[in-house]
Amino acid sequence: MSKTPNPFKYFHSSPEVIRLVVMMYVRFPLSLRNVEDLLFERGIDLCHETVRLWWNRFGPLFAADIRRQRVQRMRGFRHWRWHLDEMYVRLNGEMVYLWRAVDHEGEVLESYVTKKRDKSAALRFMKKALKRHGQADKIVTDGLRSYPAAMKDLGNVERREMGRYLNNRAENSHLPFRRRERAMQRFRQMKSLQKFAAVHASLTNHFNSE
Repeated sequence: MSKTPNPFKYFHSSPEVIRLVVMMYVRFPLSLRNVEDLLFERGIDLCHETVRLWWNRFGPLFAADIRRQRVQRMRGFRHWRWHLDEMYVRLNGEMVYLWRAVDHEGEVLESYVTKKRDKSAALRFMKKALKRHGQADKIVTDGLRSYPAAMKDLGNVERREMGRYLNNRAENSHLPFRRRERAMQRFRQMKSLQKFAAVHASLTNHFNSE
């Protein structure tokens, strides 16, 4: 049986410092230079470009590990209530859509970026969430027609719920990402937006105290 390769093998810094740097940058609304300054005050001297390198290299690894543990823990849970919502994100002056699935505990299950919010985009997003997390008992959405159209194709439209205040759980879950978005001064590529949204969601879940 082959051993899992050590991701920190060729790095001189300790894994604890790397984890601290990535957690600080992703979780809090800090710039690369803010993290550099905070670490320097604590006796850790590194360049802001090192922060960028570490977050790009290790952020997805940490997020995948957190997500994998939660999926294994929750797959047998049959009373899940999901909240689906989409939010605008500005990308080089153009509006794109960040679809998010949030469970009844406020933890983000899935994040998916598209240029449109039609039936096709909703279907791709929901298929991705269902494949990874399994079926939900109830799915709460807003009045966007793309949701029932996609759910009809998936055969779970009877699970849908819609109401004026029912989707507040999803609306409130957008706030940490909005704060982080302002600190990063917008995104420039869909690929980087997708990557950061997924990592940010997993690390936010990790520190969710509910």
